[in-house]
Amino acid sequence: MSTTTHYGIIGCGMMGQEHLRNIALLPNTDVSAIFEPDADMRAEAAKFAPRAMFVNSIDALLEVSDLDCILIASPNFRHVEQLHAIANKRPVPILVEKPLFTDLEQLSQLNTFIQSYPAPVWVAMEYRYMPPVAAMLDCAKAATGGIKMLTIREHRFPFLEKVGDWNRFNRYTGGTFVEKCCHFFDLMRLALGAEPVRVMASGGQDANHLEEAYEGDRPDILDNGYVIVDFDNGTRAMLELCMFAEGSRYQEEISAVGPAGKVEALVPGPGRFWPEHLGAPPVPQLIVSPRHPKGPELREIPVDPELLEAGDHNGSTFYQHQKFLELVRGERNAPEVSLYDGKLAVLMGMAAQISMKEGRAVSISELT
Repeated sequence: MSTTTHYGIIGCGMMGQEHLRNIALLPNTDVSAIFEPDADMRAEAAKFAPRAMFVNSIDALLEVSDLDCILIASPNFRHVEQLHAIANKRPVPILVEKPLFTDLEQLSQLNTFIQSYPAPVWVAMEYRYMPPVAAMLDCAKAATGGIKMLTIREHRFPFLEKVGDWNRFNRYTGGTFVEKCCHFFDLMRLALGAEPVRVMASGGQDANHLEEAYEGDRPDILDNGYVIVDFDNGTRAMLELCMFAEGSRYQEEISAVGPAGKVEALVPGPGRFWPEHLGAPPVPQLIVSPRHPKGPELREIPVDPELLEAGDHNGSTFYQHQKFLELVRGERNAPEVSLYDGKLAVLMGMAAQISMKEGRAVSISELT
């Protein structure tokens, strides 16, 4: 491999451009080729990757000689077919955006890919790498004495506009509990060190996209809900999602509680959405609250302003790319977020979608 690591990019919409900005911050990296069908998105991507060649297909991308790895940041429902296209022609290390797949009918194809793909694949779960969340994970066992209950609250802005409005429909996204929340289901498994057994959910579409129509088709994505997950070690976790709560000071509030105490991570939303008249955006916080002796300790977890400028995910996209680059360069042996992790996070989201629709608890075993 050359001293410069060369990337191929599939998809340069909003998230793809965030990836481009963060790749540009890494030493000895270059984007060699981009496949992006939309002309406006190509023009935007060219600002962040001025030396990249734009191609008109994935096949053409895979013909570019100096590719060391590929990033997939295309619409959700394209991921599985694009993974297979790479496998059939030129297996290289891949960083693939979440969710890994969107329909149970894709599961057998995905399993075939998992079993046969010869190169490492990293599933992009940025929330693990947000500095306050990483700090919480580092101290959770000591602070709690072993997590028994985990609560994740995300109060945020509505879904943004995407090319072709694909993110307005369950058939393209997998549903809100898959598209938006697989990050959190991944975080649950990681923090609790356990596997999900049963999922119960309630949700609805109560405020967002109600007046929208696309070629006569009304959006059907949820904008709020609750999900409770039971795990095989007796622990439990809950997600509270509201996507018409952008007035909140913090976007994510995560708490882990055990017999020794509680630890919380408070994460602000994207700085570009914070109103200027309110002054500087909030700083992320970590709060440790022991039971004995009582006395919460609050610690600020500031994030490098350059990283905040590079994306909407509190610097996590950069830290994820650092680790993925180590994988590509042979400096680490395996992805931190595996294909199995990506698959389980989606299955948890799918179980939540089914639970909400059918009004019952759904066992993960039903989907596997």
